[in-house]
Amino acid sequence: MSRLQIRLDDLTGKKIADLLQEHIENMYEITPPESVHALDLEALRSPHITFWTAWEASELLGCGALKELDSRSGEIKSMRTAKAHRRKGVASKILEHIIKEAERRGYDHLNLETGAISEFAPARALYTRYGFKYRGPFADYIDDPNSVFMTLAIL
Repeated sequence: MSRLQIRLDDLTGKKIADLLQEHIENMYEITPPESVHALDLEALRSPHITFWTAWEASELLGCGALKELDSRSGEIKSMRTAKAHRRKGVASKILEHIIKEAERRGYDHLNLETGAISEFAPARALYTRYGFKYRGPFADYIDDPNSVFMTLAIL
């Protein structure tokens, strides 16, 4: 991953559109519809969301986004690694980038929602390794047995 580059993305390219479509389809395959919180391209274009993609040359490796909840906190959205690049550290690099941006913005907390079922165990393990702790619902989320909520205190 030494040549991995993380770039701001305007969400207009075909490669990212395809990766996000795969992400949404996968979420609906494994999660009840009322518990899917993945955002589509249009929702990700919100002025409150900053979106990044990870690349190695012209190959898209993954993506992640930071949504500003208020002046002191943000939410991680749309973390996804392309199938061919899973378990290579891509998600860690994107997460580190998002955490650094949250620190730069002066956030106190970085929050996220992920799935509670076994398919999301690698994601939960990743976030736990970076110091995220379990918490209750935040923002507009409600308590849901299919969701897990986590937070990282930014020091």
